[in-house]
Amino acid sequence: MINKSLMLTYLYLLVYILLSSGVILYNKWVLSPNYFNFPFPITLTMIHMGFSGAVAFFLVRIVKVVSPVKMTFKIYATCVIPISAFFASSLWFGNTAYLHISVAFIQMLKALMPVATFLMAVICGTDKLRCDVFSNMVLVSVGVVISSYGEIHFNVIGTLYQVTGIFAEALRLVLTQVLLQKKGLTLNPITSLYYIAPCSFMFLFVPWYFLEKPRMEISQIQFNFWIFFSNALSALALNFSIFLAIGRTGAVTIRVAGVLKDWILIALSTVVFPESTITGLNIIGYAIALCGVVMYNYLKVKDARVLQHLPESIPERISKDWKLEKKSSDLYTPSDSSNNVGDGSSFEQSVDEEAPLISTSRLSHIGRTQTSSHTV
Repeated sequence: MINKSLMLTYLYLLVYILLSSGVILYNKWVLSPNYFNFPFPITLTMIHMGFSGAVAFFLVRIVKVVSPVKMTFKIYATCVIPISAFFASSLWFGNTAYLHISVAFIQMLKALMPVATFLMAVICGTDKLRCDVFSNMVLVSVGVVISSYGEIHFNVIGTLYQVTGIFAEALRLVLTQVLLQKKGLTLNPITSLYYIAPCSFMFLFVPWYFLEKPRMEISQIQFNFWIFFSNALSALALNFSIFLAIGRTGAVTIRVAGVLKDWILIALSTVVFPESTITGLNIIGYAIALCGVVMYNYLKVKDARVLQHLPESIPERISKDWKLEKKSSDLYTPSDSSNNVGDGSSFEQSVDEEAPLISTSRLSHIGRTQTSSHTV
C-alpha cells in the first residue's frame, strides 16, 4: 500500500528542486545576450521585488492570511533597512554574474557560501573559530580554486560579482541572526516579503537610476509582459515551496535535496546552454568542495543535537515553551500539514540561493524537531 504522506513529502521535494533549478535557468535565459537578451540584472531584480512586495501586501493586508508583526520605527531602521540593503546587494551582484559566467560555474562558486557565512559569523561574534570547522572551510576553498582553475571560460569580472554577492548574502544572514533574533522578532516568508521586498526595491532604485536607466533609454528593449510575470511568479513560488518542503520534512532533508539539485542543475545547464562546458577539473574541484560542505553540515547538525539534549531547569523550560508558542502563532500552516516549531538554535547556512528571503536561522526552527505526525 502506498503511503500517501510519504508520496506527498517526495512531491514537495520534487517541486522545490524543479522550481529552484527552473528559476536559475530562467534568470540566465532572460539576462543572457545569446537568448532573450535583457542585460539589465538590476531591473529584473526590481521586478521580482516589486511583484513579491505587492503579493505580500495583498496576503497580509487584504486576505489577511497572516498578521503583520509589531514593527516599530526603531526596529525597522536598525534591522530591516540594513538587512534589506545587503539582500538587495546580493541579488544585484548574483544576477549580474549571469551576464559573464555560466550557470554551472556559478553553482560551483556557490559552494563558498558556508565559508563566507562562517567568516562573517566569526567576525560578528555569533560563532567561534574552531579547528574542525576551519579545516572544512579550507577544504571547500581549495575545491573552489581547483574548479575555477579548470574553468575554460573563466571571467574575472563575473567571478568577482558572484563572490561579492555571496559575501553580501552571508553578511545578511548574520545580521538577520544578530539584529532580528536577539530582538525576538520572527518573520515567516510572507511577512519577510512584506517588510524586506519594498525596502530592497528602494535600495535597488539608486544603482538602477545611474547604471541601467541611461542604457535602457538608448537601447532597443524587448519587454514581454508574460515573460517577466512568469519569471517573477516562479521566484515567488520558490520561496513558498522551500517553506512548505521544510515544514513537511526538515532542514536536514532540504540540505540533501539541495546537493542533489546542484548536481542536476550543473548537468542540465550544459544541455540548455550548449556554450557552457564542464571540464574534468571542474568536477574534481566541485566534488572536493562538496565534501567540505557535507562535513560542515554534519558538524552543525551534531552541534544542534547536543544543544537540544542539554539539561534545562523548569523555569527555563517554561520560558522556552512560552516563546515557542508565541513564535508558532506567526507561522502560516497549510491545511494539509501540521508543522511544528522546534527548538533549533544552530545557525545554518543552507538557504536556497534563489530564495534568500527565508532566513537560514528560520529554516533551523521549522521541521520535525518536536513530536510531529509527518512520516518521512
